[in-house]
Amino acid sequence: MIYRTEKDILGVVKVPVDKYWGAQTERSRKNFKIGKESSMPIEIIHSFAILKKAAAHANFEFGLLSKKKRDIISLVCDEIIEGKLNNQFPLVIWQTGSGTHTNMNINEVISNRAHVLMGEILGTKKSFIHPNDDVNMSQSSNDTFPTAMHIASYKKLIEKTIPSIKKLKETLEEKSKSFKNIIKIGRTHLMDATPITLGQEFSGYVSQINHGLSSIQKTLDNLSELAIGGTTVGTGLNSPKGYDTKVTEYICQYTGYPFKIAKNKFAALSSHNAMVEAHGALKEIAVSLIKISNDIRFLASGPRSGIGEIFIPENEPGSSIMPGKINPTQCEAIIMVCIQVIGNDMSISIAGSSGNYELNVTKPLIVYNFLQSSQLLSDACTSFDSFCIKGIQPNYKRIKEFLDKSLMLVTVLNTHIGYEKSAEIAKSAYKNNKTLKEEAIRLGYLTEDQFEKLVNPSKMI
Repeated sequence: MIYRTEKDILGVVKVPVDKYWGAQTERSRKNFKIGKESSMPIEIIHSFAILKKAAAHANFEFGLLSKKKRDIISLVCDEIIEGKLNNQFPLVIWQTGSGTHTNMNINEVISNRAHVLMGEILGTKKSFIHPNDDVNMSQSSNDTFPTAMHIASYKKLIEKTIPSIKKLKETLEEKSKSFKNIIKIGRTHLMDATPITLGQEFSGYVSQINHGLSSIQKTLDNLSELAIGGTTVGTGLNSPKGYDTKVTEYICQYTGYPFKIAKNKFAALSSHNAMVEAHGALKEIAVSLIKISNDIRFLASGPRSGIGEIFIPENEPGSSIMPGKINPTQCEAIIMVCIQVIGNDMSISIAGSSGNYELNVTKPLIVYNFLQSSQLLSDACTSFDSFCIKGIQPNYKRIKEFLDKSLMLVTVLNTHIGYEKSAEIAKSAYKNNKTLKEEAIRLGYLTEDQFEKLVNPSKMI
């Protein structure tokens, strides 16, 4: 490989000649070879570019940056946002806990790319745009990284996660309505209980998802607060008065979202409760989805030895040895995703508690896990909706068979003949392998007409 030399305060560093990053990025790349699949999420890089562009425009308005510098910084930021420079950000999340290395990676790429756009060759002379003095003007890694965290996380929830969850919820709602007249036996403790409709059962799933969506929506207000302007410890040192407001206005303009200044920048730098809270809402969705997925795979179990009250789509062969076997693979996949999200929540909770004095030093881990959970839930909900929920059909024969044989229909007799006589009928029917009606008549507690009038599943739901 051919190298060029770059310099920072620690000395000279060799950098691949075709890369736009500089000395500090290269030092991090060599010093933190940790993890093969843990690169800084590209959403953070793109959010940083939005921020750097906004900062350049704000600094220009305050008379701190020339128009020429503002424009060339903006041009490079646009390239980054469009994904044209994605291969210029090689750093992993396992780096400095403030994210300084990634901030400098952005600064260096903008500086060197600007150098090339102005007709110069990398490494030939000092760039017109300085990574610290110009690109990082009025900023610190300590306020830029959490700002990028919030921009990326907010956008991910709005653009990916929430729409996918809503679509799944809508499909469940459609199923609930179409199943409203299908009476089946309910189950508690995995044992037979009183009747319910399949539509009512699915309405519970709809409600769970609705509550989860509501929880996510409630966290967006806190997540929209940006730390920018706090600089190194929250005081705003080296940034002009009003800078935070102006940068935030530009970020809102570029994204179309209602971001705002953090109410307290000391908290915005040293703790990440908004991220903890928002991910807690994702965990709530994950918990609900595990319950829903388990219910569906149990209801579909069989086809001859299980419950088998519903049919799910046959997407692919289920076994390499058992011919014709079909498995509830979509249910299993989303359960694994949700377990991962719950694990991520524990990591984020511990990381969120790891602020010391004026800075939390686990920022890359928090945002990596947050974005992973958001994307996984989005993808899994879309897959679960498309390849499982939409294709669910009732097994009418099986449903009626279980309903007709259920002993717990006897519950409706409690208010007519009492709990003890009703229990006697149920126990006797089970012991003698008879129907409830046969035992109620044999024991002399009800006539056939009385039984049929009282024990009517359609009046028990």
